[in-house]
Amino acid sequence: MKFIELLEIVKNTPVFTTGLLLAGDVNTAVIRSQISRWVREGKVIMLRRGCYTIAPPYSGGITSIFVLANAMKPASYISCQSALAWYGLIPEHVPSVVSITSCRTETISNKLGNFIFRHVKSSLLWGFETVSVSSGETARIAFPEKALLDLIYLESEGDSESYLEQLRLQNTEELDGEKLVSFAHRWGKPKLERAAVRILSILKREEDNTV
Repeated sequence: MKFIELLEIVKNTPVFTTGLLLAGDVNTAVIRSQISRWVREGKVIMLRRGCYTIAPPYSGGITSIFVLANAMKPASYISCQSALAWYGLIPEHVPSVVSITSCRTETISNKLGNFIFRHVKSSLLWGFETVSVSSGETARIAFPEKALLDLIYLESEGDSESYLEQLRLQNTEELDGEKLVSFAHRWGKPKLERAAVRILSILKREEDNTV
């Protein structure tokens, strides 16, 4: 296979796997060798073992890092600090892309960044939607309320007043109080229900201070 042939095969696929290239009557050893060579030449970027993306400028554009994270683990969605920053709910820059997955907790580093996948049981994989993140690209991102509760759930003492204050929530009009309480109740964990009440108290206090 020539590199130009690879570009044609994956032109509508921002992330591809070796399985895509090994389908059909092909020489497996040759294909794997070619992929390794293209990685060394900087034409292809390995995201994780068996998962790749075409490197700029050969790709014709830069793929959203959220799209890459979704593709690296299909059973995942962007959440926690990454989603909160996306909505402008926290002031800090988030250097890693944080996702929720039912797979094991894992941190993957490659040339495009750091990707943190945090494990929850599969019954908690809800509360996200597919949204436009760049021209022609979409990604699965948690609703702001779910992103906040995911973070609280995964952090020790995440429901404490001090932890919630340290988040320095801003642009809180993005948060739907009723949805926050509903999501916390659906979780069925006292920790999340306590957190929801405390968050509403913080939001009310901030609202009163702006009047």
